[in-house]
Amino acid sequence: MAITNYSAHNMDLASQMEYLTSIILLNPILDHIFRKAPDLKLEHYYIGAGCITQSIWNHLCGFPVNGGISDIDFVYYDPDLSYDKECEVIDNVKGLLVDIPLRIDIKNQARVHLWYEQHFGYPINPYSSLEEAINTWPTTATAIGLRRNANGTFRVYAPFGLNDLFGLIVRANKAQITKEIYEKKVHRWKSNWPDLTVIPWD
Repeated sequence: MAITNYSAHNMDLASQMEYLTSIILLNPILDHIFRKAPDLKLEHYYIGAGCITQSIWNHLCGFPVNGGISDIDFVYYDPDLSYDKECEVIDNVKGLLVDIPLRIDIKNQARVHLWYEQHFGYPINPYSSLEEAINTWPTTATAIGLRRNANGTFRVYAPFGLNDLFGLIVRANKAQITKEIYEKKVHRWKSNWPDLTVIPWD
């Protein structure tokens, strides 16, 4: 379905925030996660990246709001770098969200530098905060994290704003990603969301 009106594209930030949270809560899986996650009592966490961005893309393209979403990125920050502590958090999150029908990818962003080179082939520096980690996520539209406070309000971190997200624009964030990884991602996304406008790497 071709899109001629990108709703909150080129609107003020307050309106974009309102659109963002209202659309996200149309996804029953995310709605459930955002209602339950405060029970974990984690101070620094976000649900972010693909599950947020793709929910918005689905809504804008007229698709089921949870279509094509393969996993949930649950990121948090704990200066305790022990593997056992991360496993404890993983077990707690999965235990709380045991009824979620998608894979939940839970990572302590303080530990990412310990395994990144082995996984991606090149080293990175340690992140000093959760927000610094999100600053490196691979595209401007997917560099986004949300969490719901106990009072029901949302905290949103989107270092590149929300305009590319609502404009269905895929633009590389070259802080960390490689051209090869970017092009693989956009090829897959374009097949699922053909209305995306992909900005070439070069």
